[in-house]
Amino acid sequence: MAKPVVDIFIPCFIDQLFPDTAWSMVKLLEALGCTVRYNTNQTCCGQPAYNAGFQKECKQVADKFLDDFSSEDSDYIVAPSASCVGMIRNAYADIFVTSSNFTRYRTMERKVFELTEFLTDVLNITEVPGAKLPAKVTYHDACSALRECGIKEGPRRLLGMVEGLTLAEMRETETCCGFGGTFAVKFDAISVAMAEQKVENALATGAEYIVSTDTSCLMHLQAYIQHNNKPIKVMHIADVLTQGW
Repeated sequence: MAKPVVDIFIPCFIDQLFPDTAWSMVKLLEALGCTVRYNTNQTCCGQPAYNAGFQKECKQVADKFLDDFSSEDSDYIVAPSASCVGMIRNAYADIFVTSSNFTRYRTMERKVFELTEFLTDVLNITEVPGAKLPAKVTYHDACSALRECGIKEGPRRLLGMVEGLTLAEMRETETCCGFGGTFAVKFDAISVAMAEQKVENALATGAEYIVSTDTSCLMHLQAYIQHNNKPIKVMHIADVLTQGW
């Protein structure tokens, strides 16, 4: 059987700030039998511009994304960010609805998956060979993963495949961490208070790590943790699934 051909989309903040998470995803997909490709022309999905109200500029970025990821010889497009996948699935539908590229967008959009849903819903994996992390973790349901992509149980099933890992659910796990992109800039006091609540709920479980599908959330929580010297760390689920290799 031919290996699935996967074009990966690496969000700009992962590319610039957390490149190891991108490499973790590549290692994971290749270990699970995928042919992984990276188009070096890729940039951003346009979400920052879209959230800030710059519709024209966002359309230009979306057009470029469509050009970069419309290869007919790829089977899937996978990203380690439900936030970006939610943007492509939902906002792009509005952006392209009056465009001559709408049909082309729909063809591309059907191939787009967040990493954990690709693993559980497309590859249907039941184990992650070699994954080992002897630690207690708690899982944060990122807003985009939960509300825009319907991702809930899949990441938890994947964490259950990691040898030595104990998952402890925190209170209000579905509550926003306070990042929200431009929200954290415009309403910084509220954003920090929401991060504090999330971190305190995580600490109450006795967990050593907060794990999520979205580095944007984890970046926000990590900043609060470091600024306040809290005894907990953050880790993207792609990094968790490649621990012990």
